[in-house]
Amino acid sequence: MSTTASFEALVQAPFRPITLAALNAKAAMLERLDNKYVVRADVLREALPALVERFDMLEIDGRRAFTYETCYFDDAERRSYFDHHQGRRQRMKVRVRKYSDAGLCFVEVKLKDKRGVTVKKRLPYELRNYGRLDRKARAHVEDSYRTLYGQPFGRPLEPVLEMSYQRLTLVARDGGERLTIDGGIRFFAGGEQRATDDDIFIVETKSANGNGIADKILRALHQHPTNGCSKYCVGMSLTGAVNKHNRFLPALRKLGALDRHDVH
Repeated sequence: MSTTASFEALVQAPFRPITLAALNAKAAMLERLDNKYVVRADVLREALPALVERFDMLEIDGRRAFTYETCYFDDAERRSYFDHHQGRRQRMKVRVRKYSDAGLCFVEVKLKDKRGVTVKKRLPYELRNYGRLDRKARAHVEDSYRTLYGQPFGRPLEPVLEMSYQRLTLVARDGGERLTIDGGIRFFAGGEQRATDDDIFIVETKSANGNGIADKILRALHQHPTNGCSKYCVGMSLTGAVNKHNRFLPALRKLGALDRHDVH
């Protein structure tokens, strides 16, 4: 995937590099409070000096921008999507994510606990199994759900959406806070393809209390979390895989999707 001028400017910003091992040592953040923002390139340029001062950027073998490919799974009733649409506290998303540049693959189960904290359970996975769930992956989904919620999951899952994008990852020099910047997002479902504008980014802050350094920097620029900015739910809406998406209209408007893709 080629980088846009806006994304390349972020890659070239004077962040100090941090290795993957160092990042994992200080900022695994598998349990965290997340905030998602839809941010235009000009706002990110304004935020850069403050971010450069407080954050380091993940760098591996001289690379800073990494391609992610993700396949999401849901049941026939699209319960994962509609649980999110209805704002249910007890909900789960299941995906297989391929870290293309690193040649790694994981089954990832994301759940919400009773405090609203995101809990992510990861299982290393064979690259050749991308796009499907084998018996070991299904057992991981079942175990993750049962462990947190105390009841069986027991629903068959099927692939429903694929997406690809490029990501920059920042980690605070003090503490374990993380910030990801995703651009060039492409969605694929049911033969449909959709994309976000090149100058629009989804920024996700990940901190222990949901009010970290990056949140304060963005708030100072009059940026606020965007309700319903799950990339899975946005992608399902944009590609027409579901016919109800009122909860995600704020995110779709900020992404510029309503005008370009006639999402009602």
